Amino acid sequence: MGLRQLVICLGDQLNADAAVFDNFDRDHDAVWMAEVPEEATHVWSHKARIALFLSAMRHFAEGLGEGGTTVHYHRLDADRAQTLGEALSADLARLNPAHVLVTQPGDYRVLQQLRGAVRRAGKRLVVVRDRQFFDSPEGFRLWARERKRLRLEDYYRAMRFDRHVLMDGDQPVGGSWNLDHQNRRSFGREGPGMLPAPKSFQHDAITREVLALVEARYADHPGRLDHFDWPVTQEQAREALADFVDHRLPAFGPYQDALWMDEPWLYHSRLAAAMNLKLLSPRVAVDAAEQAYREGRAPLQSVEGFIRQVLGWREFVRGIYWLHMPGYLDNNALEATHPLPGFFWTGETDMTCLRQSVGQTLDHGYAHHIQRLMITGLYTLMLGVEPRRVHEWYLAVYVDAVEWVEAPNTLGMSQFADDGLLASKPYCASGKYVQRMSNYCQHCAYKPEQRSGDTACPFTALYWDFLIRHEDRLRRNPRTALQVRNLQRLGDEERTAIQDTADAHRRTVLGG
Repeated sequence: MGLRQLVICLGDQLNADAAVFDNFDRDHDAVWMAEVPEEATHVWSHKARIALFLSAMRHFAEGLGEGGTTVHYHRLDADRAQTLGEALSADLARLNPAHVLVTQPGDYRVLQQLRGAVRRAGKRLVVVRDRQFFDSPEGFRLWARERKRLRLEDYYRAMRFDRHVLMDGDQPVGGSWNLDHQNRRSFGREGPGMLPAPKSFQHDAITREVLALVEARYADHPGRLDHFDWPVTQEQAREALADFVDHRLPAFGPYQDALWMDEPWLYHSRLAAAMNLKLLSPRVAVDAAEQAYREGRAPLQSVEGFIRQVLGWREFVRGIYWLHMPGYLDNNALEATHPLPGFFWTGETDMTCLRQSVGQTLDHGYAHHIQRLMITGLYTLMLGVEPRRVHEWYLAVYVDAVEWVEAPNTLGMSQFADDGLLASKPYCASGKYVQRMSNYCQHCAYKPEQRSGDTACPFTALYWDFLIRHEDRLRRNPRTALQVRNLQRLGDEERTAIQDTADAHRRTVLGG
């Protein structure tokens, strides 16, 4: 008997309990996996992002093989195929399986490549639901069909109710669905104090081999591998979850928006990469957080804040992505056209908040959500960078970046390129927000209270310039109307000074 089923396993589908394995027969079926150059180069990927995918893939393939599964594996250092489609086409001709299956990919681009290769081979690709999510694209589509607007809060409440997460009967635990108002604290002048370091993982032979390969083959790519210590197996991901729940979840909620000099991790989980590669089930993570609350080991505000990110936001942005692809990536509602400043690839800037956030990103392939939304994202929004370029940078530099989650977060939440489809307003703020939530401004020559002049904080000048440039649009939005009304306090002379300061800054960072 020939090959019955060929199961495609992508680099972000590293779970053996996936639905594609439900009827898997080791005697007649096989798994197909491939490392190809395009997945590291279609955006200029961070070395740590490449290394994480390759190490996790090789560990997963080794585990399948040790369990008796036949794995047809294309190694990056031993194969000439440039794309997934090319590699798959060659093997379909050689193996001639009766059926080809894949779990729903995380990138529309990848799905189209696989479909094309399978179609050219005269076969049909069966796309199976990804059970690592609480919802499906079809489920989200049904929910969205009945609503005039799509908002996270509505979806999050429905998800908690339907999945019975953090509920007492038909009511939310504690009587409130949303505890965000309790979760916006800064560290104050004293700072965070002694922070519990997240669990790190030593390199085994597979990871050492991958790190050497990436350093040799992608020497000109951004980022460093000195600090690489991400979980690369399901066992390590479970250890990372336990470490977070025990040591950082209790304080995560109140300080999830806070920032501090030279502290990349603070109380954040570092679990997004493991969840996005399917090394860790989000259901397991949510259950662990809820259990910590039920047992009195973590306060409700922290647990609800974490669950909101996983059960709410993570599922919501995936629904938005599949509802609106492929056109979503081309959105540019604010008609921003500037290039991305070069310092986003080097970290070399005199703005402390950006030097910290970009430098940390290049060092670790990581930044927490406020650094992404309210430092790098806020800056590019107000500077007027073309959203597609911002999207490509985020997709390239973060180890947890898979397009289904990164694109809506960047284009919708951060850059407002989708004109309010995902977020109800542009997230624009002056340097005073950064000053309130961090100690970055204490180490910076710029003054967050100044709107114009040589020592004006670029964030503050760009904020007022952003309001001026988009005054008509923002006035019509109830959530930004107050900000626009504040413009009335500015005379023509001051407006001109602000715009001159903003334009001078653009020339400095963009040239021209």
